[in-house]
Amino acid sequence: MFVLLNGSFGIGKTTTARRLVEALPDTAISDPEHVGFVLRRLPAFLLGLSRQPDDYQDMALWRRLIVPQARWVHGRAKTVVIPMAFTNRSYFADFVGALEGTGPVTKLCLVAPLDVIRSRLLERGTAEGRAGLTRFELRRSEECVAAHADPFFGQPIDATASPEAVSADILAVLSRKSPKK
Repeated sequence: MFVLLNGSFGIGKTTTARRLVEALPDTAISDPEHVGFVLRRLPAFLLGLSRQPDDYQDMALWRRLIVPQARWVHGRAKTVVIPMAFTNRSYFADFVGALEGTGPVTKLCLVAPLDVIRSRLLERGTAEGRAGLTRFELRRSEECVAAHADPFFGQPIDATASPEAVSADILAVLSRKSPKK
C-alpha cells in the first residue's frame, strides 16, 4: 500500500511520515525530495533544460524518477509513506495512476490555514539560521493552501493539532481502509 501524504511546505509531512513508520509494522518512507535534491545539483543542460525550474514537480525527469523510487521502497516494505507537496492536478493524477499499478493508494492531504503554515516555516527557517521567509516559501505556501482545499489532492487531515494527534487521525483513517481479517 502507498500512503500519499500531500500538504504544504512546513505543514509537518516529514514529521508525520516518521511517526507513521514508528507506529505501523513493515512501513518505510519514500521521500521524493531526495530525488529532487540530486537533480537540483546537476547543471540544467545535463537535464535537457535551459534552466532549473523553481519546483521539482515542474521537472519531468523528477516526476518519472519518483515512481520507481516508491516502487523500490515498496519492494522492501508493505506500506510506503510518501510525503509530498503536489499542487498540479495532472502531475498528481499521473503519479497516483502510476503507483496504482503496483498496489493500493491512499491519498491524504495535511491542511492548515496559511498563517499556521507560514509560522511553522518561519520557525524552521530561524532554526536553520535564516531570517524571514523566502519568496519561494511565500509563493508556494499560498499555492499549496489554495490547491489543497480541493479534496482531489487527498482526504483532508487537519494539521493544526499536535504531531501525535495528526498521526493518530491518519492511523484511524488507515485502519478503516485496511481489509478486515
